[in-house]
Amino acid sequence: MSREVLLLVDALAREKNVPREVVFGALESALASATKKRFKEEVDVRVSVDRMSGESESFRRWQVVPDGELEDHDIQIILTEAQKQIPDIQVGDYIEEELEPVDMGRIGAQAAKQVILQKIRDAEREQIINDFLERGEPILSGTIKRMDREGAIVESGKVEARLTRDQMIPKENLRVGDRVRAYVAQINREGRGPQLMLSRTSPEFIRHLFANEVPEIEQGLLEIKAAARDAGVRAKIAVHSNDRRVDPIGTCVGVRGSRVQAVTGELAGERVDIVLWSEDPAQFVIGALAPANVSSIVVDEDKHSMDVVVDEDNLALAIGTNGRNVRLASELTGWRINIMSAEESQAKSESERHGMREVFMEKLDVDEEVADILIDEGFTSVEEVAYVPINEMLEIESFDEDTVNELRTRARNALLNEAIATEEKIGTTAEDLLALEGMDRELAARLADAGVHTRDELAELAVDELVEATGIDDARARDLIMKARAHWFDEPAEASDAAREQAGA
Repeated sequence: MSREVLLLVDALAREKNVPREVVFGALESALASATKKRFKEEVDVRVSVDRMSGESESFRRWQVVPDGELEDHDIQIILTEAQKQIPDIQVGDYIEEELEPVDMGRIGAQAAKQVILQKIRDAEREQIINDFLERGEPILSGTIKRMDREGAIVESGKVEARLTRDQMIPKENLRVGDRVRAYVAQINREGRGPQLMLSRTSPEFIRHLFANEVPEIEQGLLEIKAAARDAGVRAKIAVHSNDRRVDPIGTCVGVRGSRVQAVTGELAGERVDIVLWSEDPAQFVIGALAPANVSSIVVDEDKHSMDVVVDEDNLALAIGTNGRNVRLASELTGWRINIMSAEESQAKSESERHGMREVFMEKLDVDEEVADILIDEGFTSVEEVAYVPINEMLEIESFDEDTVNELRTRARNALLNEAIATEEKIGTTAEDLLALEGMDRELAARLADAGVHTRDELAELAVDELVEATGIDDARARDLIMKARAHWFDEPAEASDAAREQAGA
């Protein structure tokens, strides 16, 4: 029998042009599958075939898990029990029990052969994928072999790849036999069938298409810093020149638009805006909003957003059809962009000024004139008045040294009183809420004002309720609520139900 095993391995290795080790591995899997059929319960079996003699050994095994984490006693064993057999065994190791080897005749030669051949086919497919990946080609060019409900199967040599419908350019009519190019977006190593997942809608696709059309990019003279797409309709790319002698936009456009037209043709007529990248975020945003002309721009570093003012004639152009231009500009730059008219900007500025004036008058106990002076000098918060270097405040012509010192003292006292009030408010707040990721003491105080003191009480809120109670934005509210609810799904159902009942009590 041992000799027959070695002859089988050698014959399959030659026939399928795969290493003998791959065939041995497939044989061991076939024998393990057959051995498992002896048992009614689910078991973990390991089979080892000697590469020289062909003799096999079979073992049933249990993986060592920490005490208290046993989920299936048929395939697991807790650490303390395992250590009674092997004192130095560790979590993740295996306890093994030798079994009687399976006779090939008892498996059924045909069943064993099918398992072995499937393993070899998997190995062949894996080798084909690895060969493709080693070439380092981000774009696959091939022919559509067949179409189905999920999309298309694209064949390139021995490689088969999947182009799903959601990764096809909308309204693009692809048919069997068509030549197609797509970006290799993902490698799927689970399950059978095509393992390369393609995309024709990814921003990476347009980056690599330009790299193919523009030699200066491959040479390192030009660089595509970012890309954003509304597939099939419009795209924006940001380019930067590493050589002052090379015009980045003109080089990407090409003579009479030849280079950009080649990319547009591949993308079913998708219009491409080429934007000059800049280290200055405001300048970058202004370029990204082209062809609209920007009148002024206000940057909010804390919120990572910009208020962009355009005149009435440019308002529709800046926003674009269905908001497409501003949305793509935002994706390209990574900044939240708020487009507004001069009137809207003025109204927002007045509203913000009024809010700051009210804060200064209340917290610093000053009149409207002093509050306006602080605002005109660029102060936006009580913290700045309290802790900005005193020399900067002494430069304000309207204030003498005594006034400056008094304002700083009042500001610090106001902050101290706020801190004390905050601590008093969160005195009844549970530790599980304070320890929640994304929570801070100021927000916890606002929640306390709204009657929310525990993690489960926060979890019970709807997003709009949390926004209304605290003034935070929708995204942060949604994130906090999901984190507050996370432990419900980690606990047994009875425990989480009890927690919610307690929260509602």
